[in-house]
Amino acid sequence: MKPVESEHLEFKREYSETIRNTVVAFANGTGGTILVGVDDDGTTVGLKDVDGTGLRITNMMRHSIRPDVTLFTRCESIERDGKTILRVRVERGSGRPYYIAKKGLRPSGVYVRQGASSVPASDARIRELIRENYGDVFESSRSLEQNLSFRSADAAFKAARVAFGPAQRKTLGLVADDGTYTNLALLLSDQCPFTTKIAVWGDDAKMAFRDRLETTGSILGQVDSAMAFLGRWNAESSEYRGIRRIDRRDYPEEAVREALLNAFVHRDYSLPDSNLASVFSDRLEILSIGGLVPWFDANDFALGVSALRNRKLANVFYRLGLIEAYGTGLLKINASYRDFAKPPRIDHAPHVFKITLFNRNAAATAGDAAASAPPPAASSRAEAILALLAGKGTLTREDVQTRFGISAATAVRDLRKLVAAGKIVKEGSGPRTIYRKCEK
Repeated sequence: MKPVESEHLEFKREYSETIRNTVVAFANGTGGTILVGVDDDGTTVGLKDVDGTGLRITNMMRHSIRPDVTLFTRCESIERDGKTILRVRVERGSGRPYYIAKKGLRPSGVYVRQGASSVPASDARIRELIRENYGDVFESSRSLEQNLSFRSADAAFKAARVAFGPAQRKTLGLVADDGTYTNLALLLSDQCPFTTKIAVWGDDAKMAFRDRLETTGSILGQVDSAMAFLGRWNAESSEYRGIRRIDRRDYPEEAVREALLNAFVHRDYSLPDSNLASVFSDRLEILSIGGLVPWFDANDFALGVSALRNRKLANVFYRLGLIEAYGTGLLKINASYRDFAKPPRIDHAPHVFKITLFNRNAAATAGDAAASAPPPAASSRAEAILALLAGKGTLTREDVQTRFGISAATAVRDLRKLVAAGKIVKEGSGPRTIYRKCEK
């Protein structure tokens, strides 16, 4: 008896854009399989260009469906009745509701499975999917990759003297009730597909490249590799106060460690992009993919409140002694800069969270140089601001204040005069305000 289409199975004779509707419906439901090269009645017809069809399908899923559904899909060629077809497996996604990008979160863009058909979701069903997603996170979903090894994780647990046997793996959440590996297991495994990239730059324009690192494999190993690499670029300077020698690294090691751990623990692993770190002469930027969780206010973390996106991953880090308590990381970062005039800066967007640590030794050198000469007069300072802007590309009020040793009010006044004179333009508002040179 030939198989028939069902809630979890659909046939497509050849490539069609309607495949994306089915992918969305399966990802919004409990998953399913699409067989491309099979007629509606279950007859295998095969595909003439298997590779080309597979490429069209993967490109379609990558560019036409939002949020990114590719982590929950797998497209592979198989033999059926002596002919080659494509099998597209779609798992239940953690970013529901999924939708057609050009349609948006409307019934015409959101599909769900109804029997053997993919149909537009009602407004009520879309709202229900959004509510359901708050309690469904990436780390708890079933991993598409089940052939996993844990050499790096075994070593990390052994070094911490923490058991990591079958019972512990299930308790921690690496193994689901049905015995399959979860995405938490994928993150800790040697096959982890997520990477971290670090670049060292010789200038703010990112034109003078000095060094780089791209880490792969278990995120436990990535943490160690990233920390070691940043340590090599965290120079130590010395100064004498009387007969005492004072050694100070560019960045407090605890601040670097906490910022890096924050990037790993709080990132949104349903998004495929890499975590990034950039080392400049005057600052270190650590950027984590995934903004604040939807229910968290932008000011909450300043009070030490922790809203965990990856609770089970945070628990693993806690058991390994990598983090001491939830919600203390940012407090520790700020505390390590308490005797420094320029505190760490936090920026966030819907899908990005960035911590900027400023180079204490570079700032001290700049401060000594500024102190040795009187601040320029307002007229010459305007020319100096334009020269500084020409070199950096963009400026903030804080850049001007620090460079010329003037108050915030004076820096704002100078910048406003240049805007009024048509020399520069202002973009953004509040802490995100930047200034650019006017284009002639």
